Amino acid sequence: MPTVLRIGPYRFFFVALDYPEPPHVHVRRENMVAKFWLDTLVLQRAGGFNRTELNRIAEMVSENREYLLERWHEFFGH
Repeated sequence: MPTVLRIGPYRFFFVALDYPEPPHVHVRRENMVAKFWLDTLVLQRAGGFNRTELNRIAEMVSENREYLLERWHEFFGH
């Protein structure tokens, strides 16, 4: 599960077994993990975060979307 970005308490990472899925990123803080699709920025799974924090995380994903997509294609080779 390579970490591709850290912002404050948040770890942004990919899961190698997710290869067949569309580009997305997992975001962890403590025992909570959200999942965001990257082609069109959409929350796929809230993973225990509240709405306010999810909005903040979505903003971080949006601001770093191009970088995350580049890392996705680099990591998965497609």
